[in-house]
Amino acid sequence: MKYRFHDLELDTGRSLLRRDGEEVDLEPRAFAVLSFLVAHRDRVVSKDELVEAVWDGRFISDAAISTAVKAVRRAVNDTGAEQNSVRTLRGRGFRFVAPVEVVVAAEVAVEPAPVTVPAEDGRPSIAVLPFRLFGGSEDYAAIADAIPAELIASLSRLRWLKIFARGSCFRFREDAADLASIRGKLGAHYCLSGAVEVFDRQLAITVELNDTRSQAIVWSDRFSGTMDDVHEMRGTIVAHVVTALEIHIPHHEAEAARLRAPQSLDCWALYHLGLQHMYRFNKADNAAAVGLFDRAVKLEPGFARAHAARSFTSFQNAFLNYTPDPEADIRDARRFAERSVELDPYDPLGNFTLARAHWLEGEPQAGLGWLDRAVEISPNFSHGHYARGWTDVMAGRSGDALRHVGTAIELSPLDPFLYAMQATRAFAHLIDGDTEKAARWGEHAARTPGAHYLIGLIAAVAHEIHGDHKSAAYWARHASSRRPGASVDRFFKAFPFSDPALRRSISDALKRTGIPEG
Repeated sequence: MKYRFHDLELDTGRSLLRRDGEEVDLEPRAFAVLSFLVAHRDRVVSKDELVEAVWDGRFISDAAISTAVKAVRRAVNDTGAEQNSVRTLRGRGFRFVAPVEVVVAAEVAVEPAPVTVPAEDGRPSIAVLPFRLFGGSEDYAAIADAIPAELIASLSRLRWLKIFARGSCFRFREDAADLASIRGKLGAHYCLSGAVEVFDRQLAITVELNDTRSQAIVWSDRFSGTMDDVHEMRGTIVAHVVTALEIHIPHHEAEAARLRAPQSLDCWALYHLGLQHMYRFNKADNAAAVGLFDRAVKLEPGFARAHAARSFTSFQNAFLNYTPDPEADIRDARRFAERSVELDPYDPLGNFTLARAHWLEGEPQAGLGWLDRAVEISPNFSHGHYARGWTDVMAGRSGDALRHVGTAIELSPLDPFLYAMQATRAFAHLIDGDTEKAARWGEHAARTPGAHYLIGLIAAVAHEIHGDHKSAAYWARHASSRRPGASVDRFFKAFPFSDPALRRSISDALKRTGIPEG
């Protein structure tokens, strides 16, 4: 179809906009917006319609729509003040108001074909379907819609994951949704579906995550209770699913990236592959993660998550003394974190890494605001809860620490940071004077996969203060064998406890186990 208005010609068939025969540069999504508005110029087009037609129903912000509309106005020499071509009707949507001449009309009046828009990036995307109801009456059908609707709202806070809008996802209400159809119609990489079973007021809800490309099951879980527990179960399911996806999708994406040729990896594949290396907490893997994140940032300088991950690797370098210049690593940890928050202030990972940059600088309390912001942005962000608890420990607030770290472990019982969460519990109990629990949790932490040498020193401290000198000596030797040069000074450089009495108690315990002062 071709349309003329002002001195412009819009050719939707060839995706061209010309002015006096010269092509006008207009990025694909803005072109799609213009085409849709012109085709429906007889009425007001709502924002939801634009999202459905142009963004395939994905969850996007009002700012993204405004940006596309501004690009359209620039291309047609319109402004938000004049609105000679695109008029904004507050609370209703947009309408194309310039006189239009149809140059080539269709033989039969049909709805315009959807405009195909290339994918913006390699970010994983997910469709959350309405759950199926088994047993019970239609009185319980609301549960089958309410849980996925809450999941869509919560998942939309994850900046690394594209979420399709409820209106698009809830079209797939058939008994067994076809994954190939969901992939073809929405372009979703993943599909989250579920079943609600109600029998004699007993309630069971099953959730399943599938890869629409391979049609493989990535993860599933089952939750049970009674109808009296339904509201509590809804909250529990949403929290656990969001946290599970934070772990399982990046792992799945990294495994897929390993099968691709290195030169074919996009920025998101590089990012997810880097995460796997980063969470192994050793010098070689952290260096590999640095290389992958640097490549991701080079491919996409505005990739906020990659900057946050790069801050994480710099933190790890400084925290565990991997490089000969820890001061440079400390500066990099702050620099990359600040850049991440500048690019995307609503990404909880960026706020988390900025808080930890303050920790490296010996001022953990200065980062509290960033941790609170990370959890406010994404209440199910387990790392934010953990880091908040550890900051409380270093300030001697044991009750707050136990509450925050308890939430973190409940949200993510298989988290890569589980050893650190358990170590936080150990120190909180130590502050409370419960040395038995402190020793038990210190032991758990030191034996958890991923635990570094400093966690071994925490176990040594907890056992020594509890009076189990044999176990304390074992963990002190173990830590020293893993990191020659382990010392009391290095311990406090990593963990800047503010309470003088607590510092003295820890220092004395480490020295009794044979750890040198400096």
